[in-house]
Amino acid sequence: MTKIRPLAGILAALFAAMTLLSGCGAGSGNAGANNPDSSADGAKKQPTYMFRLAESHPADYPTTLGDKKFAELVNQKTDGRIKIEVFPSAQLGEEKAVIEQVQLGAIEFTRVSTGPLAEFNKAFGVFSLPYIFESEEHEWNFLNGPEAQQMLDGLSSSKFVGLAYYDSGARSFYTRKPVKSIGDLKGMKIRVIQNKVNIDLMEALGASATPMPYGDVFNSLQTGVIDGAENNWPSYYTSKHYEQAKNFIVDGHQRVPEVLMVSKVTWDKLSDQDKQAIREAATESIAYQREEWKKFEKEAEDKVRAAGVTVTEVTDLKPWQDAVKPMIEQYRSEYREVLEAIDKAKAE
Repeated sequence: MTKIRPLAGILAALFAAMTLLSGCGAGSGNAGANNPDSSADGAKKQPTYMFRLAESHPADYPTTLGDKKFAELVNQKTDGRIKIEVFPSAQLGEEKAVIEQVQLGAIEFTRVSTGPLAEFNKAFGVFSLPYIFESEEHEWNFLNGPEAQQMLDGLSSSKFVGLAYYDSGARSFYTRKPVKSIGDLKGMKIRVIQNKVNIDLMEALGASATPMPYGDVFNSLQTGVIDGAENNWPSYYTSKHYEQAKNFIVDGHQRVPEVLMVSKVTWDKLSDQDKQAIREAATESIAYQREEWKKFEKEAEDKVRAAGVTVTEVTDLKPWQDAVKPMIEQYRSEYREVLEAIDKAKAE
């Protein structure tokens, strides 16, 4: 005769199973992360974690390599307790969608451009203002300074924790039809990063802004939905946008840094020791990422030139700078302190 288990026993078994499973999901700590188990001698075990880092670029892209170096260093500094798996090529979603998921704690880490990040934290919109940096040296003088660090710290109000800036070079325009001067941009539909500053920039230059996700740009160029876009040499190359837009005009209108960041939901669960290890790893990964960027930037430029792209160097930036002055003044009151710090960071 089969015995019927009491209802209370069944419920208890189900509760135990659910409790066990809740600690084993991807991106979460182990079952004992919040309440570490005790070993036989009474010493507490430190928690282990498996986290995910979302990256929109390919596996061999300089920002992805920086992500991987960061993950490697975190693993070393925590004796293997914290493992971070990098998901390149937008496997976890395009940047804007990923930022939303990181904000919620559904994805733990990401590397993201400050362009779309400005939609979640307005302070980062300053980096989309054109021609505010004279050179790479000028940009990094500022990024290594206290004001830029304060901006990273300020991400906590948006439920992120900023860890480091990564390099992304200078952005220029590329188009289906030749552009030899600022006047040639007039009326062109140019894809931009999804933020208001970029939309205003296109208007100032006489173009028509078309915000869209990065992953949609190739097909939009191919079908003529847009006439062009703007980005750096590595993105222009790895995205194969040069196959559809064979004209590149080097005006360097923006230097938009990347940000490596973690969800505040995740961060608040970590011990001070683990937070310190993660911050150290992020800082140490910057030099490696910048070096990889320089190498790949030169390689990308050489390859697109060899592919027959028409490259036009802007030798006189004054007409471009004059065209955007009213736009910069429009934003000056909002970004006054940061713009003053950027001016002070110019190389002597």
